[in-house]
Amino acid sequence: RLAIRKADKEGWLAEHMFIMRANGPKGRKTYLCGAYPSACGKTATAMIPGENIVGDDLAYFKVIDGEIRVANVENGIFGIITDVNAKNDPVIWDVLHKPGEVIFGNVLVKEGKPYWIGMGEDIPKEGENYAGQWTEGMEGPDGKVVSPSHKNARYTVQMSALENADDDWDNPEGLPVGGIIYGGRDSDTWVPVEQAFSWAEGILIKGASLESETTAATLGQEGVRTFNLMSNLDFLSIPLGKYIQNNLDFAEGIENPPLIFSVNYFLKDKNGDYLNGMADKLVWILWAELRVNGEVEAIETPTGMIPIYEDLQQLFKDHLDEDYTKEDYDRQFTIRIPENLAKLDRVEKIYREKVSDTPQILYDTFAKVRDRLK
Repeated sequence: RLAIRKADKEGWLAEHMFIMRANGPKGRKTYLCGAYPSACGKTATAMIPGENIVGDDLAYFKVIDGEIRVANVENGIFGIITDVNAKNDPVIWDVLHKPGEVIFGNVLVKEGKPYWIGMGEDIPKEGENYAGQWTEGMEGPDGKVVSPSHKNARYTVQMSALENADDDWDNPEGLPVGGIIYGGRDSDTWVPVEQAFSWAEGILIKGASLESETTAATLGQEGVRTFNLMSNLDFLSIPLGKYIQNNLDFAEGIENPPLIFSVNYFLKDKNGDYLNGMADKLVWILWAELRVNGEVEAIETPTGMIPIYEDLQQLFKDHLDEDYTKEDYDRQFTIRIPENLAKLDRVEKIYREKVSDTPQILYDTFAKVRDRLK
């Protein structure tokens, strides 16, 4: 919050984002930043196997010699451990199990070993956890069964413990930004990956329109769609409209500003089944890397640019050794027009009722996208 105040006064940006290095063809390095609300795949994206992490939570952006550069200001990573397992998160799993220093929070401990929900191993029927001495099936003061580990249990490790840390992660000059990604937990609206048409549309239609369905990592009821401006709403110490305008103005005079993307790892079909596998995020990130470097074409939609089927088919084969079907592509990348219109209406209502200093360009841009959708 203090950094956001300082950045506002001095003309830079303090953002709630991971920083990662995506590795393109022929050894190319492309740095991507991403803002996702809690439990939406933020740390898991920064830790994708085969890519490199720079930081998983905070990013400071400055313009240096006409180029937007970014730095990680933390010395470690702090992630939700629920559902971290050897299959879906092998890099995190490895660092949690090899000799070294790890801080575990709100896990179950039995004979000095930590256990957590979704780890893919048998969990003891008794031990010590956030409720004290625990046995399977015991009830808490609220009459509900106490889980072995808390759904919001965490782990913390130093950057130096990560074998996949980028060699340049602590560069005091920062790193050049190729792309910025906004992602939330969205069951029915956004496609798995999409590029905004411009910096301004990216900030407004992807970042300033970010919503996410609540999980156990947030207070209150699960599954409720909540507005979360650029995944930074909880930390903003300046007026919302001013924050949006600062982001819009930041790329002024930059010849080639970073491309802006949205991602959605949580799209579901009408039966409630996920349309993406958790490992698929590698493909969405690598497609973004190709777009940043001008190597693949894209299809224009009312809300942005989406991948061509054959490019994804190749990425799935090359990097996941999977046969990606046209049927999967059609189900994932259908533009859901009623849902997108409803989203614009929901978010605009918030700005009109709650944010008195909203820049007019937000309403104008929403109107343009609404017309395209109709």
